[in-house]
Amino acid sequence: MTVLEASNVTKRFGGLVAVNDVSLTVNEGEVVGLIGPNGAGKTTFFNCLTGMETPTAGSVTFRGAPLRGRPDLILKAGVARTFQNIRLFPNMTAIENVIVGRHARTKAGVLSAVGRGPRYRREERENDTRAKELLAFVGLGHVRNELAKSLPYGDQRRLEIARALATDPGLLLLDEPTAGMNANETAAAIDLVRKIQGLGIAVVLIEHDMRFVFNLCDRVAVLVQGEKLLEGSPEQVQSDERVIAAYLGKPAEEQAPSAKTSRSKKETGE
Repeated sequence: MTVLEASNVTKRFGGLVAVNDVSLTVNEGEVVGLIGPNGAGKTTFFNCLTGMETPTAGSVTFRGAPLRGRPDLILKAGVARTFQNIRLFPNMTAIENVIVGRHARTKAGVLSAVGRGPRYRREERENDTRAKELLAFVGLGHVRNELAKSLPYGDQRRLEIARALATDPGLLLLDEPTAGMNANETAAAIDLVRKIQGLGIAVVLIEHDMRFVFNLCDRVAVLVQGEKLLEGSPEQVQSDERVIAAYLGKPAEEQAPSAKTSRSKKETGE
């Protein structure tokens, strides 16, 4: 089943085209990597998927329904994300941070919350139980009452993932989940993403650690200068000369022309 379908997504900032005509399909339970040099448009593409930015052109659907509007509405639709720079509530405990993520799934109204009505109390108990389950799932059950700011960097990354999972997503977007991690923490991150995949949740991740990407992902898409250069299996991508050139800085005139460039030349007769 197709979970996400982004078609010809373009994002312009004035005269700057940050993302140009990028399409990507993600299936249920699939892990897809999004790689490319710095400034390739990867995070901007994520922002277009999650409502942080409005695409200039193109469309995005989630499970067949148009995906647009405010980030909170897209979150409620089933698309959650983490950020390149950790965005936890530092002076709240680990479990409190995860319970915040449950807000997208609570139904008790203001009056019930103020009066601490039956629905509010029931949801409080359910949210506490679910938060404990998720902290155990990511390996942080033993630090649930610790302040987020006191946790090691790798644990903070996992806590942010637990908070995203608390929203019950069908698609999880991870923006550089291993940034700043050591080898052991990166290995643990691989295991965690596989566990998330085992739940049937689709994952799209931006990552610069190629070993992490190629050992984990079912498919990999490469962005260069805002355009999708290539998409395929990890084996296809890591052996492609254009990808190697993009990362090693081979002059553009020496690179093989992209499919779009070749198509344009044929259309103009050049």
